[in-house]
Amino acid sequence: MSYMNKISIDDLELAGKQVLVRVDYNVPISDGQIKDDRRIRATLPTIRKLLEAGAIPVLMSHLGRPDGKRDVSLSLEPVAKKLGELIGRPVTFVSDCIGEEARIARERATKGDILLLENLRFHKGEKENDEAFSKELAGDAEIYINDAFGTSHRAHASMVGVTRFVKTAAAGYLLKRELDMLVGLLENPQRPYIAVIGGSKVSSKIGILENLLEKCDRVLIGGSMACTFLTSLGIPQGESLVEHNSLDVARQILEKAEEFDVPGGKVFLPIDEVVTDQINDNGIKRVEAYDQIPSNLKAVDIGPDTVARYRTELETAGTIIMNGPMGVFEINKFAEGTREILKVLAARVENGATAVLGGGDSAAAAAKFGFQDRMTHISTGGGASLKLLEGSPLPGVEALTDKK
Repeated sequence: MSYMNKISIDDLELAGKQVLVRVDYNVPISDGQIKDDRRIRATLPTIRKLLEAGAIPVLMSHLGRPDGKRDVSLSLEPVAKKLGELIGRPVTFVSDCIGEEARIARERATKGDILLLENLRFHKGEKENDEAFSKELAGDAEIYINDAFGTSHRAHASMVGVTRFVKTAAAGYLLKRELDMLVGLLENPQRPYIAVIGGSKVSSKIGILENLLEKCDRVLIGGSMACTFLTSLGIPQGESLVEHNSLDVARQILEKAEEFDVPGGKVFLPIDEVVTDQINDNGIKRVEAYDQIPSNLKAVDIGPDTVARYRTELETAGTIIMNGPMGVFEINKFAEGTREILKVLAARVENGATAVLGGGDSAAAAAKFGFQDRMTHISTGGGASLKLLEGSPLPGVEALTDKK
């Protein structure tokens, strides 16, 4: 993986130049208000660097899935307002990303100005990586900066196509930090190296599971995906969420894990589970052994014995990657497993270990329980971090300029 040889923002002469910057401002908006501004805040170091260097940043992003049509509910105008508040200066919102208005706004922009173009996905050319759209998007910019790790696994116009029409394409600070952290996990982790993998679907994490089996010392599994693994072993899981079309894959992963002949096993599954009759605040809550789940109940969290077992493994870890929660953490009565595992990770960081969270649900859980500032790193890109950790290429990074 040769991502470390890409040009970064610190390698550039920026003074007086218009710089086209791909950011990931795909943030939750309700009634015109930003509900979570973490992705916006994450880009501030790159924007400040450009302003301090005398460059003119022209920012572009997508928001939601408007399918190539203009949708006022998915306008980036509220984001421009929030960005202005966060950075302490006005941000000029441009009501299209291409066309006459965008061209004039970019021509008139001067040192100290910040432009935010309208939602890229209002045009079909974005997702289609259309050449004409990419060229118009590039405009007269000499420099392109990718600071949108979260969309770097997509070969879209603003990630790949536009790089063909600028002199230099470089990584911003957000992207650089993501690559430094995640590639470092793959290439030179402090051991023991333990992965905690949760969430609902095995199918979305086949690649990362197979890759981490090769690289990690232990893989601890939670969430609904654990029910798929247990079912693949012939252990009924009541009414729990089970991906029946992934049972063969789950069994193959467990069989592959046995080939490593690790004392105590390489993949750990829950030994007890919190179960309920309904996934809401009114549902019952009780703990059952992994092989004693009643036929009319469903698993919604790992149980206390599993938490204790996983804690024992994690307390010696030098490096930990966590992708996905251990249960339905959004409901407080089913959140204990996720909260306790995050607590262990925070304690390990305080003792010199590295703990990295990948995926939106993991980040949301850390924020909910107050651990967001106690991790070594929380990735801004769920899909991109999965692709990187499973060893798949990231088109938006590969398209950047190599160092000479």
